Amino acid sequence: MPIPLKKTASQLVAEAMAQVRTLSLTQAQAEHAKGHALFVDLRDLRELEREGVVPGAVHAPRGMLEFWVDPTSPYFHKAFEGVQEGRPMVLFCAAGWRSALATKALLEMGFAEVSHIEGGFSAWKAAGAPVAEKAPARPQVA
Repeated sequence: MPIPLKKTASQLVAEAMAQVRTLSLTQAQAEHAKGHALFVDLRDLRELEREGVVPGAVHAPRGMLEFWVDPTSPYFHKAFEGVQEGRPMVLFCAAGWRSALATKALLEMGFAEVSHIEGGFSAWKAAGAPVAEKAPARPQVA
């Protein structure tokens, strides 16, 4: 018998969506073109290798994001040094669900200049926005 949930994943995403700033594809592309915001790709490495990447985006696995952005964490990642001075972050995943949850978490941590992309990387790619190939991190087995 399944454990009764207080909230479903869909409810958590809906709550996050109501609380975070969501950029339309047009807004996200404009931010990317300006080159000031740090684009953060939350997808799994296999997704990046399979689907491609947004040029210049930093890859931060969803499970590590809060640790990588926290300068007091032993896992702090140097790619996030600029956000400490208020550099905006634009998060994205495949469809916008993980990025909504991650954006909410970063808001709770105190980051004010954080948003995510409506529809995620799938929408970005479908709109013909710039996509680069991600080289495999490990040798492919034939």
